[in-house]
Amino acid sequence: MSSRLRVAFIGKFRDANGGTMPQTLRFLEKTPKNSLRIPFLRQVFPDAIFIHLQRDPRPSIGSIIEAWQSGRFVTYPNLPGWDGPPWSLLLPPEWRSLAGKPLSEIAAYQWAKANETILDDLAYLPESRRCAVRYEDLLADRAGELERLCSFAGIPFGPRMQQLCAGDLPLSRYTVSKPDAEKWRRHEAEIEAVMPGLAGIVERMEPASAL
Repeated sequence: MSSRLRVAFIGKFRDANGGTMPQTLRFLEKTPKNSLRIPFLRQVFPDAIFIHLQRDPRPSIGSIIEAWQSGRFVTYPNLPGWDGPPWSLLLPPEWRSLAGKPLSEIAAYQWAKANETILDDLAYLPESRRCAVRYEDLLADRAGELERLCSFAGIPFGPRMQQLCAGDLPLSRYTVSKPDAEKWRRHEAEIEAVMPGLAGIVERMEPASAL
């Protein structure tokens, strides 16, 4: 299984400039569902390194709610035993406990389980193979944070990367609505109601951000 996955990934790589495949390469994979699969990824890619992108839970949960409501991110349309709206995004452990819960609680649980699992699984790795970056810091100092992350990953912070830092980046094709730091307030009351239950994870994330 591991070898087949590696071969499948390598077969999809293309040099942006039309050159030949390099002897070594480092590719970035950021599928949110893989936050629950770190031990598996470590087996498939023994030299993998991990960057934990951390963010204030309020806008994160707001985005999860928006994704569910859009109907564009359904991952398990016929989930056995689930009577709620078609399941969207990652499927965390003990998801059955969310039956009948409001969408804000489902979104908060997804955020919590993803980040809790990341923190637990990365704790077994040496600091040389794990790093954290705050989303808010990345927005405030894109060049500085990307240069730090490139150094961690052992890749050059070259002209192409510097060019990306010079102007506005295009929106992701998965963007539901225009980015806005305050749009989570559309669901402010529901989100603030679930925040006390997330305090422990938020506290664990704060020292991790300094790595």
